Amino acid sequence: MTKPHLTQVISDKIRLVRNEYHITQDVFSKMIGITKKTLVQIEKERARASWSVVISVCMLFSKSTTLNDALKSPPDEVIRRIVFDSVTIPKDQTMGGKMFWRTVHEIPGFKVQQNYFSNHYRLIDGYGRRWLSSFHKEKILTFITHVINQEDSDGTKSIETKL
Repeated sequence: MTKPHLTQVISDKIRLVRNEYHITQDVFSKMIGITKKTLVQIEKERARASWSVVISVCMLFSKSTTLNDALKSPPDEVIRRIVFDSVTIPKDQTMGGKMFWRTVHEIPGFKVQQNYFSNHYRLIDGYGRRWLSSFHKEKILTFITHVINQEDSDGTKSIETKL
């Protein structure tokens, strides 16, 4: 999922989310940091939500059935995948990928896994820490190839020292 696509989905679903939680336009607009007039414009599809509004809605209403159904993943995780897509530091500890993930590529100390439901990919290390997520497998494989083919100053090759 891309930032523009997520912005469109949230803009299209914002009224449904508000109604799901039985919140008035006045209260909802204050919660997400916009004016009621702006909220009305978004709900009537005359304007699109800004990125900060998208983040606010996804984080505050991450349990929304409307958003979870539309995104096929928890909204807060979709935000994190988009924002941290190319950052190469361990993000968080995973459960190891035994239930909802299938391993599609392995190198010593790392696995590329694909989620059965959302079809996004992740790179996890031997400790179960997520290093990279993307909806494009090629992005992760290119990253791995680039990192592995670089040598340290002492002539060794190690993905862990590059990450």
